[in-house]
Amino acid sequence: MARPTPSLTLALMQARESAMDFFRPHLNRHNITEQQWRVIRILWQSEDQTLESHRLAKLACILPPSLTGVLVRLEQNGLVERWKPATDQRRLCVTLTGKGNALFEEMKVEMISQYKKIQRALGEEKYRTLMSLLKEVQELNPDQLPSDPDT
Repeated sequence: MARPTPSLTLALMQARESAMDFFRPHLNRHNITEQQWRVIRILWQSEDQTLESHRLAKLACILPPSLTGVLVRLEQNGLVERWKPATDQRRLCVTLTGKGNALFEEMKVEMISQYKKIQRALGEEKYRTLMSLLKEVQELNPDQLPSDPDT
């Protein structure tokens, strides 16, 4: 029996773990989990530092039920505020607070330094290629691709 081809999903997860080794010590020093950092960063990058919770969950790659717990802890620490728009009480919006913004500003210098280490290790061209390929993979839609004629 032929060996299966290498697993793309496993390789991506292993690469993520290697990349996170650059950032975890800094997150730990600030008592921030990886999921909390993703939420803070995504809110900081959003236009008005506010997002609807379902959109935030999708962008942060956190299942909505898990995001609830992350947001509760961030809110308890004064880093985000959750609120429902008066026009639609079914929606839940999340806003980065001044304290959350200050934490991001404090942490971003070290985070940028770690990104630069990765870029230097790979080289600028490989890093750009990697980011471009990852963007292509993110944009793939299995429902819009032709099926494999061999299956």
